[in-house]
Amino acid sequence: MTTGEKTGVEIVDAELAERAAPLAERLVADQAASKLAAQDATLWGPDAESEASIRLSWTTLHKSSRPLIGEIEALRTELRSEGVDRVVLAGMGGSSLAPEVITATDGVALTVLDTTDPGQVADALAGDLERTVIVVSSKSGGTVETDSHRRIFAKAFADAGIDAARRIVVVTDPGSPFQELSEKEGYRKTFLADPHVGGRYSALTAFGLVPAGLAGADVARLLDQAASVAEELAADNTANPAVKLAAAWAAAHEAGAEKVVLADSGSGIKGFPDWAEQLIAESTGKQGTGLLPVAVESTEAPGFADAKSDATAVAVGSPQGAAKIAVTGSLGAQLLLWEFATALAGRLLGINPFDQPDVEAAKKAARALLDDPEKLKGGETASAVDGPVEIFGSDGVSTEGSLTDVLRAFFASAPDAGYVAVQAYLDRLEDASTALLRGEIAKRTGLQTTFGWGPRFLHSTGQYHKGGHQNGVFLQLTGAVEQDLDVPDRPYTLGQLQHAQALGDGQVLAEHGRPVLRLHLTDRAAGLAAVVRAVQEVTA
Repeated sequence: MTTGEKTGVEIVDAELAERAAPLAERLVADQAASKLAAQDATLWGPDAESEASIRLSWTTLHKSSRPLIGEIEALRTELRSEGVDRVVLAGMGGSSLAPEVITATDGVALTVLDTTDPGQVADALAGDLERTVIVVSSKSGGTVETDSHRRIFAKAFADAGIDAARRIVVVTDPGSPFQELSEKEGYRKTFLADPHVGGRYSALTAFGLVPAGLAGADVARLLDQAASVAEELAADNTANPAVKLAAAWAAAHEAGAEKVVLADSGSGIKGFPDWAEQLIAESTGKQGTGLLPVAVESTEAPGFADAKSDATAVAVGSPQGAAKIAVTGSLGAQLLLWEFATALAGRLLGINPFDQPDVEAAKKAARALLDDPEKLKGGETASAVDGPVEIFGSDGVSTEGSLTDVLRAFFASAPDAGYVAVQAYLDRLEDASTALLRGEIAKRTGLQTTFGWGPRFLHSTGQYHKGGHQNGVFLQLTGAVEQDLDVPDRPYTLGQLQHAQALGDGQVLAEHGRPVLRLHLTDRAAGLAAVVRAVQEVTA
């Protein structure tokens, strides 16, 4: 995509356009776009002001991130001269989703580790370590998944006779414990990100640009693309695409469409809905309100093609099929556009788009389980077993009958216009076919259905699950671990950490009164096949 490609928002649905018009006019009258561009922290009310005041530097990253380009290119050249051309990224949420979209769109290879599945991490370790550099991205360094990856790779390098410090690159905030550790350990290079940017708005900071640039993506062009629309996004007029998109989302929400279904329609951008999912869910899903993004496979997919009144179908690219809104533009332009639109939508929804008050709860629950490892050693008793599938249900969830019976009753427990969240704590490479469950469930239940790989979604839609509209039911999938991995100098394995994260999140959801059904696959391949068959036997 070229820098000059036109960026725009088309509200295809005439009724939605009519409802959105007064909200767009309100944003214009309030000078919301220009104030946002000027980093005015008062836009979201006094309760949000202290947080917003330290979270708005993303509006000018197309300028302030320029010095990074030379640093990234210099390090990439150095590494290539040493025969190091395989880049692994250890990062979660905003630290992994943006680099993944950037590199996929540019067609360059990046191995992304945003998992605690031992099999997937082992697969990354099996690559050619002689050619490997790992970028470890964390604002503080305390992210448990990322810290585990760093420890595992450092040991693997050392065991292979490679100087680990020369193969570890750090991206973190200035003054963080991670910066101190990096300096103490003598890691290859530490890139310091702008501390006044939250993770989900960090695509154009060092968190997005460093791993993507080291992998070979053209990050200078990305910043050029963002710069090309910055003035338009700051304009106080109803033609501003961010104003149009925010107003359309808010108008749809007012009419009961709290879900936003996202599908690519020939944009040339790879995986954009997954990035937008975190931005929208974590920014708006709180105080019992918000927009639930539903990333789907195509404009023909269940959930998009047959979207009901509780959902707004948004095409990334040209308007196709059932799209009510279409958003066009290059990747850099769209990153900035969607960030502006999400922040403006927060003003219309009356929430603070920069905090994530419910994310920590699942982390705390997982830590408590790790502190009591006996709970993670198979001490649980399944409510029922159907072949290679063990069935666990939260209070009120029926586990009687066959797996098909259990799933049928579970889906039926969703409220009218509710949703199903499929949460797969599995290997997203080896168990990739699990993602097909999203479309199957949506087609057979008529419910909007999301799909997330755990624990990655905990840093994304996990906020909405607890803080947003409380009309979801949650299907967890966990699997037996054939070969576990120790986490050096930690009292748990990766498999135990993954299990604790699933149980911890399920516990918090149950405490919120949400139905949780966990299906544990004692044999992953056979268990997954059994689950797919059971879903296919469920009819609306």
